[in-house]
Amino acid sequence: MTTEAKNKKPGPNPLNKKMGTKTIKGPVVGRDKIVVPPEEVFKLAQIGCKDHEIADWFGIKNDTLRYNFAAQLIKGRESMKQSLRRKQLEVAFSGNAVMLIWLGKNLLGQTDSGTDASNTEPLPWSDG
Repeated sequence: MTTEAKNKKPGPNPLNKKMGTKTIKGPVVGRDKIVVPPEEVFKLAQIGCKDHEIADWFGIKNDTLRYNFAAQLIKGRESMKQSLRRKQLEVAFSGNAVMLIWLGKNLLGQTDSGTDASNTEPLPWSDG
């Protein structure tokens, strides 16, 4: 065995990369005629990516992204909100008191105050 073979580390060899082609389906947008798959825009919006992050990912301008993919951006972000709400409810229903209180305050309008908000009269005073 040669010294070169002994010192060679296992793993991928960047010189022997296999090359291939990939077909992407989607509208052609922008001056550079870039193909952007709408389902990928949806997925990126669904995980909370900002418009500029998605536009940068595809190499297009923010305005081009918003003009061509407004529906995918809205649906993706709404899907993220629904998933987050679903998970919050799961956590709350599993017995997490903090999440139950937070959801009660934010979704049901509950407060920590023990007074009735509709009655603003002062309480009677007694010395006795």
